[in-house]
Amino acid sequence: MSPTTLPAAGPEHGHVTFLGAGPGDPGLLTLRAVEALAHADVLVAGHEVLDVVRAHARSGVAVVDTDADPSADPSFGSSGPTPGAGAPQLTVVDGASTTVGVPVVRDAAHLVMEAARGGRRVVRAVSGDPGLDAYAAEEMLACAAAGVPFEVVPGIAAAVGVPAYAGVPLRDAEGADVRFVDARTASDRCWTEVGASDGTVVVSTTLDSIGAAAGELVSAGRKPDTPLSVTVAGTTTRQRTWTATLGTIAQTLKQAKVLPSPEGGRPVIAVVGERSAAAQREQLSWFESKPLFGWRVLVPRTKEQAASLSDQLRSYGAVPHEVPTIAVEPPRTPQQMERAVKGLVTGRYEWIAFTSVNAVKAVREKFEEYGLDARAFAGIKVAAVGEQTAKALIAFGVKPDLVPSGEQSAAGLLEDWPPYDPVFDPIDRVFLPRADIATETLVAGLIELGWEVDDVTAYRTVRASPPPADTREAIKGGGFDAVLFTSSSTVRNLVGIAGKPHNVTVIACIGPATAKTAEEHGLRVDVMAPEPSVHKLAEALADFGLRRRAAALEAGDPVTRPSERRPGARRRRTTT
Repeated sequence: MSPTTLPAAGPEHGHVTFLGAGPGDPGLLTLRAVEALAHADVLVAGHEVLDVVRAHARSGVAVVDTDADPSADPSFGSSGPTPGAGAPQLTVVDGASTTVGVPVVRDAAHLVMEAARGGRRVVRAVSGDPGLDAYAAEEMLACAAAGVPFEVVPGIAAAVGVPAYAGVPLRDAEGADVRFVDARTASDRCWTEVGASDGTVVVSTTLDSIGAAAGELVSAGRKPDTPLSVTVAGTTTRQRTWTATLGTIAQTLKQAKVLPSPEGGRPVIAVVGERSAAAQREQLSWFESKPLFGWRVLVPRTKEQAASLSDQLRSYGAVPHEVPTIAVEPPRTPQQMERAVKGLVTGRYEWIAFTSVNAVKAVREKFEEYGLDARAFAGIKVAAVGEQTAKALIAFGVKPDLVPSGEQSAAGLLEDWPPYDPVFDPIDRVFLPRADIATETLVAGLIELGWEVDDVTAYRTVRASPPPADTREAIKGGGFDAVLFTSSSTVRNLVGIAGKPHNVTVIACIGPATAKTAEEHGLRVDVMAPEPSVHKLAEALADFGLRRRAAALEAGDPVTRPSERRPGARRRRTTT
């Protein structure tokens, strides 16, 4: 058996996995961590750690939030509550989740053990690595004393992961020593030892205590001109790093208007030593220099449509926010669709043409209703417009026979569509499942090519419900840095349900028609895709952000996000 194979849970005591969730970026979870989360019956963690791991938990898992006060920031390096600090709250991941019989107790160790009783698998997730967590060892000892079997899944410690994301290597070919210090618990002897060393020192502290930690190092023998970097919210899109020296860091943070601040208690990682020098960090700062780093980008599409686009935006450092502007509903009279699907099986059609992912979904759902699968397409030629439509078909088990070689549109499809030939085409009919508001371009073009077309309403598109009030306020108040419009209807619908985006927001449009609609609604178009593709649109926005960043650096100005230009703008805290 592989050493990472999931062990069997005992019938009486269950099993506990102490899991390191890393410093904040969900992408830093290990494969073993994802496997353990997928099999957990109960997930125990603080609310910030839950944000990192909950996406990998299975449907039906019960979630215990160990934070008594969800509005309070957890102390650095600890995801568990201080014993006696308050009662944890029981919540669930989704509507399908079930509540387990976990008593509300104040001691996190007892909470974990009680959750494991009855043979349940418990994942106790902590920030960073369990070996460096303030309370994980106590919880493990309690499990051992009670006979509850457990295992440990290591995670990336913040003291290691955050400097890597800040572009500050801890060692190089010279092989200097690296010392790790928690400023909250460091003794005088500890400060004396690191002060006498010329190695790299990684200090875990808080934003308003970094000046005091720097003073301790200087008092212990470090030179005031020793470089250091300070990173807050490391590995997340809120990350920010300042470079200074031990003697100037307090003044640097004051001049940057970072301190004094109500958020002074936020945890930071400081790296002290030559490797944190500003000149070197400028070359190695790969994360904060991403073209859209920290940008809040509004994606007015349904969650299914926006998934791959949001992933692409995240790769550029952005924080995508998906807001559906249309809702997809079944046709008012389903009989036409039912007859068409039956016609597929009985050989009525030579071709079926899909112009959207929603059309694929509508036909697939009707197939499943009749107990059919992709084999029903045998002998029928399949056409698809767009990369995402083709992917949806492939996921269904159908490889398209025709995808436009040029423009991904109805016009592009018509350019490649063969004319009807009675010699080679035994059937002259095309099944076209579409939205109720689709244009007639494709139908007219196919008829002109000699084909008979069954133009069937497979689904209806209606304007979506307005987004939450805070989202509407962010749209109108300049809280978003950019918005991606992928069609004229997304412009009209977004303005209709949420209001017009603020004039500091970068407007990116997929093509001239969409840009014209945006301008008709009083919006300034800043970015246009070189071709009608959502991914090319995201690329164009990233290029815009890159040029904007380069211009700021060349002018010697700080790199800011568009939303920071609005009157009275303050730095926003966003999620990963």
